[in-house]
Parts: sequence; C-alpha cells; structure tokens
Amino acid sequence: MGTPELISPRSPRVTAARRLARRAFRGKERRFIAEGPQAVREAIAHRAGGEPTLIELFATAEAAERHTEIVEAARAAGVRVHLADDRTVADISQTVTPQGLLGVCRFLDSPFEDILAARPQLVAVLANVRDPGNAGTVLRCADAAGADAVVLTDASVDLYNPKSVRASVGSLFHLPVAVGVPVEQVVTGLKGVGVRLVAADGAGDCDLDTELDAGSMGGPTAWVFGNEAWGLPEETRALADAVVRVPIHGRAESLNLATAAAVCLYASARAQRGLGGCRAVSPA
Repeated sequence: MGTPELISPRSPRVTAARRLARRAFRGKERRFIAEGPQAVREAIAHRAGGEPTLIELFATAEAAERHTEIVEAARAAGVRVHLADDRTVADISQTVTPQGLLGVCRFLDSPFEDILAARPQLVAVLANVRDPGNAGTVLRCADAAGADAVVLTDASVDLYNPKSVRASVGSLFHLPVAVGVPVEQVVTGLKGVGVRLVAADGAGDCDLDTELDAGSMGGPTAWVFGNEAWGLPEETRALADAVVRVPIHGRAESLNLATAAAVCLYASARAQRGLGGCRAVSPA
C-alpha cells in the first residue's frame, strides 16, 4: 500500500484540521477531531449513514510505528493517512501532551426521534451541563452502564468539543447521542414512550437507596443531570417524575457530576437486570 509521505504543516489539510478546534468551523464542516489510539480505533470501526465516520488520520512517525495495526486498519478502510511531525500534530491537537494520532471524523449524532423509536430502557440526559470534560465522562459512564442513549439539551456543551471527545475515551462511538434538544421536548418524548424521568439532585425528596429498596428503579428510566454549579432549575425538576438524591453516608459535602451520574446509572442498570426488571423480561 506504500508509505504515506510527511505532510507539510502548511498543507490545506492541516489548516482545515486545525480549524476544527473552533466550534463554528466544526458546525460548518460537520467534522470534529478524535485524538488518541482508543478514539481513533473506535472511529475506524464506526459508520454513520452508511459511510465510515473517520475521514482522515494524522500520525507522527513514532505513533504510526507503535500503532501499526490502527494505521493499517485505517488505510484498509480507505482513510487518508498523513504522517506529520510532532509540532504539526501538537498544533492540531492543542493539548499539552498529544498522543500522536488524530482523526478527522464526521458528525455522528442521532436524531432524537430515532432514539425514541428504539424504545430505550436507560438514558442519560444532560441538561445545562457546560463542562466538556464532565459531558464526555458522563457519556463514558453511560456507555459502561449499558445505557441505550445520551441526550444533550440545547443549553448544554458542544458534544464535539475536543475535551468532551477526549473524556469519552471512545464511548462517543458506541451509543446514540442526540444534541440540541429542548428540555421540554426531551421530557415529552421520553414519557411518550414509557420512560420514567428521574432528576438527580442533592436536594431531592427521594433517596436512591430507598428507591432501590422500593423496587421502583427496574423500569425504563431516564436520568436527568444538571449544571455542575447550580444543579437543575426548579422548572426542570418539576417536569420529572421523581427527584432523587444520592445518599451521602460519610462526611463528604457532595459528589461531583460525573461520579453522581455513574452511581445513578449503575443503580438503574442493576435494578433493570434484576428479577422483574425491564431487561430481565424477554421480548414478547
């Protein structure tokens, strides 16, 4: 297949990739950067709309040698592979310690209607979540817990922010994600397909342990997680079927968003797989 040539830092392709660090250009081109071997590996395997999600790959010589299987898999999939020096990759990456592999990918978010049509059993809803690292980490937690989808409301951070993509560690490519959906539409849509909306809030009236003991967490559930600093506004809390707090048994003041999300999602996953849970019931 030949050896790819070293691409010039002034190449139009490098310039175009570098511009994807800005949200306006990501939206215009409907492309984003996935960085690191895990994310690139998952991007190669993923297809959106019948087309490979990964469009082109930039790799340093050292990274290409260390991750030969990834580079060869990309080339076998018809992806353009460019060798680049460390500085060029660092300029595109804009991280302190780039990992040497950068993929330019097509947007892959799913229409909210498609998520509803699939009758999800477990969903993570990010309402007004502004920190990209938190958004990516919650997505990773949802993937690990076996959630069926993640929804970012219209007031939340850009899914394709480089920090969000890095924090998801490849999970972005594993499950459907809808973006820019108004909270009211999320609530109406999910309730319409039989999903219970549970708002996670430290001041919730219900305790997660109590809910689990009562057997109320085994059905289709969507957890709604709010802003890192001020949580969920009252109007969003009022739309939920229940407002549940994670119990603090020790002396910690609170849990951060990603940790609380992991606890809540795994609690639902366990309940759904237990006796009488929605995932324990065979389809008719």
